[in-house]
Amino acid sequence: MNGSTDPNEPSFGATQPAVAAVMGIINVTPDSFSGDGIHSNESSAVRRGVEMFDAGAELVDIGGESTRPYAEEVSEEEELSRILGVVSRLSSLHPGKISIDTMKPGVADAALKAGATIVNDVSGLRSSDMRRIVAEHDASVIIMHMLGDPRTMQDSPEYDDVVREIVEFLSERIAAAERDGINPRQIMVDPGLGFGKTVEHNVDILRRLSELKPLGKPIVVGASRKSFIGRITGGSVEKRLGGSIGAAVIAAANGADIVRAHDVLETVQALQVARRVLSNPDHA
Repeated sequence: MNGSTDPNEPSFGATQPAVAAVMGIINVTPDSFSGDGIHSNESSAVRRGVEMFDAGAELVDIGGESTRPYAEEVSEEEELSRILGVVSRLSSLHPGKISIDTMKPGVADAALKAGATIVNDVSGLRSSDMRRIVAEHDASVIIMHMLGDPRTMQDSPEYDDVVREIVEFLSERIAAAERDGINPRQIMVDPGLGFGKTVEHNVDILRRLSELKPLGKPIVVGASRKSFIGRITGGSVEKRLGGSIGAAVIAAANGADIVRAHDVLETVQALQVARRVLSNPDHA
């Protein structure tokens, strides 16, 4: 991996139980599900990224296309216009720490040339062009499970065993990635909370997260502000902070190496407490 964010480094939990790094989320979009979208304001997005790093984020993930349920696609040109300046400026300030959240190979290629070092592909690296680009840049990649696509994923999702089927899917995508030249040490996996899952599917995934460990890859979990939290707590998007933190701590305790968060400071503090309690139970 370019830079200093190799997911196999001890800072992501190889030597301390229940330690998870925080990846801040920046949505350079007008229609983010979380209500935090920044549209056509590069300086505001950069400022938010700087604030996230100052609050303790290890990484920042930048996205220029909403992947909320039933979201419509945007053109490659529009997505690039939203993210390139933000990626370039934040990468110059925090080299090796920037991820690009995209399903488009062309956007990934341009973002990696602009300084990003991680591709976060919610479509699960299904595109051979995306795999080729990641390999050519020697980039890291997050392979996520999604049922269908954003426009269809929440249309009555069904599984015989959600965790088993996620593990099978990720195993297949890992094999394809490695076969196409992506460095095995630079692959991370994400079970895709909220991407074609019911509330009970999401709860089951968090409860059984350790079952992803045999894949041998760092686990990324993104629960922050998602609708399943609101359905459990009754909170609207702006009232999901407590539930989001609870999910992040549970994910870390059950094996997540990285948690994605909109509210970085609060999540970092919660994980600091979890780390202290869970990694040193006799001297908390």
